[in-house]
Amino acid sequence: MDSFFISHGSPTLSIDDSLPARHFLKSWREKVMEKRPTSILVISAHWETEEPTVNVVPRNDTIYDFYGFPKSMYKIIFLKYPAPGAPELAKRVKELLMASNFKCVNEDKKRGLDHGSWVPLMLMYPEADIPVCQLSVQTNRDGTYHYNMGKALAPLREEGVLIFGSGSATHNLRAIDRSNETVVPWAYEFDNWLKEALLDGRYEDVNQYEEKAPHAKKAHPWPEHFYPLHVAMGAAGEESKAKLIHHSWSFGTLSYASYQFTTTSP
Repeated sequence: MDSFFISHGSPTLSIDDSLPARHFLKSWREKVMEKRPTSILVISAHWETEEPTVNVVPRNDTIYDFYGFPKSMYKIIFLKYPAPGAPELAKRVKELLMASNFKCVNEDKKRGLDHGSWVPLMLMYPEADIPVCQLSVQTNRDGTYHYNMGKALAPLREEGVLIFGSGSATHNLRAIDRSNETVVPWAYEFDNWLKEALLDGRYEDVNQYEEKAPHAKKAHPWPEHFYPLHVAMGAAGEESKAKLIHHSWSFGTLSYASYQFTTTSP
């Protein structure tokens, strides 16, 4: 099973049919991955903790962790993703991480799915019938740490688990201009650097993006939306091949670039 990085962009992805990324995710099973996973592990940009944490719940509540959007996005019946939890997967994630020297892995027995998970999932698997577990990111760590987290989780791919990181290829909300659809130079240059680095297999450069990439701090003033990429990349391994599976923009600065990582045979 391949691993993936999905740029989930704005929460309006859940309702705005004008967004190309919405149509990309709705075509997921037809065009990207026909095989149904046994369960799903999402590494979401919207769950930050001091130590790796998994949610261990029988059923996932839908967390509305955003403000100032259309009222339709908060309607309980209209936008709800009551996917079953995946407590066995959560315990397996904890087991694998601790076996790879992640000394502390916590369990959250109340948390459901934040919009970094349920927004893409409601388009990819609208029936909400596949067990889902979330794993947090640690913004007090670096890209290499999250890459190694992904490496530790690699055995899950052979167990039928879909691993995907949910974040954003560029994410500077203060630079968004809702009246502008022309891609600004700094966003284009960072996004293009990322694409070339991934397609060339320069994963170590991506791990060290703050030193290697142009406009790194402008593209990601905070790292939480980028670290899910490192986990997905690490889960596929050093010899994996990256493929750009979707690319579009919003507001001139928000890239929806999404990637598939396929492990090559030794």
